Amino acid sequence: MKKNIVRIVLFTSLAFTAASCTDDLTVLPNDRLVSDTYYTTESDFRKGVDYAYDAFKISGYYQQDYTQLIVPDVISDNLIQNPQGRRSNNDAYNFNFAGDVDAVVSVYGAGYAVAARANAVLDKIGNLAPGAFRSNIEAEARGIRAIAHFDIVRRYCKIPTQSADAGTSIGIAYVEKFDPFQLVTRNLNVNQVYDKIIADLLFAEQNITQTANVGKLRKPAIQGMLSRVYLYKGDYDNAILWGQKALALSPSVGAIGTFKNIWNDTSSDGVLFKILNSSIENIKTGSAYNQTVGGQIKSEYVVDFDFYNKFAATDIRKSSYITTSPFLTKTYNNVIKYKQATDKPIEAVDVKYLRTAEVVLNVAEAMFKKGNEAGALGLLNTLRAQRYTGFVPGAEAGQTLWNAIMLERRLELAFETDRFFTLKRLALPIQRSNFGPESTGAGNPAPVLSLPVSSHKWQWPIPQTAINNNPNIQQNSGY
Repeated sequence: MKKNIVRIVLFTSLAFTAASCTDDLTVLPNDRLVSDTYYTTESDFRKGVDYAYDAFKISGYYQQDYTQLIVPDVISDNLIQNPQGRRSNNDAYNFNFAGDVDAVVSVYGAGYAVAARANAVLDKIGNLAPGAFRSNIEAEARGIRAIAHFDIVRRYCKIPTQSADAGTSIGIAYVEKFDPFQLVTRNLNVNQVYDKIIADLLFAEQNITQTANVGKLRKPAIQGMLSRVYLYKGDYDNAILWGQKALALSPSVGAIGTFKNIWNDTSSDGVLFKILNSSIENIKTGSAYNQTVGGQIKSEYVVDFDFYNKFAATDIRKSSYITTSPFLTKTYNNVIKYKQATDKPIEAVDVKYLRTAEVVLNVAEAMFKKGNEAGALGLLNTLRAQRYTGFVPGAEAGQTLWNAIMLERRLELAFETDRFFTLKRLALPIQRSNFGPESTGAGNPAPVLSLPVSSHKWQWPIPQTAINNNPNIQQNSGY
């Protein structure tokens, strides 16, 4: 793993260099941070926030073989390793977690790097005159900071709904000041971390005015994030409240007729926030799933046959997410969600971080938890009407309705980082199928088929490099 973690992260990984893919930032000859002299104009602050957005694309987040677009699915039950691949993320796949396994440690440093870039802006916000521009910049930066910390805490700590003691269990440091040499401790419990995330998001929701594009945070994206965070927290009333606000501003889940265009980046219908990926950057977001070799798809991981069979023939997601094709002498069900960019290099697709469809599912789940089955069913039918050709509204109730909500969540958000965290927050075990990797289910099944709810591995290990550089950071139990 790149040793980019010193205390929080290495100073050099946070320094403003001319490598930003939005706009170059003025630097001193030795590339030292120039925040004392840089943040003086509105343009400076706009570039600074854009630089924070860019940080989501650094190694460990949505770049490299251990991109977080694949790791949560590799660890859970949506995918199975292809023996003809390179065996990337093999340790994560086999639950061999340790403090030096990139797949499970990379987001720790990457997330704090994102937060640090946001904090660099926030620390100088007083240089801007009060007004709409300043409020919006602060809102975007605090929204980015909240997302980064949320992605850290859900990986390395318990989720509040996971167990009775989860909320008071050890959390993470919530870093609110730019200081690359700050010595941090895991001084907050999980509930306190979530409270800080929510406080940042609530500020952002009240103050954000940016509406330019879905590559930047907007009000419905912040509201959608609040629905996600409150769902994880087990606060179903607020999950419903903020989810409904997001749906009022951005109701489309992506029309069935153009749904495929979301994944080739010619449409943003139903996308609330995405990480932009240009032809110049050419970050290969799909390479962790597969590569193209000799005109054929060579997959690292393919769709588990049991899961593949859950996609109905009339479901537009089946052909949008998956293609069945040969590689050498075998045929596989390959994930193509990140290989369909139009007018870009192959795999250089945008990362859809949050979509309206998830918000619909968040609210439906929360409504069910609160006993509003009619409301949950109505939302579920709204989503299904845009996914299934010839859909006839369902009339499920009770456990059958709950199962339907969970099925649609798994199908809709497949290969978008959700599956592992859904199982974790609902305290459900990972149980993989006995099928092999070939398109018919033939071949050898996964060598490790299950992870019990009681396992310490639901909380990933803190990177050993972070602990070596800062002994104040406590390792998670079991590592």
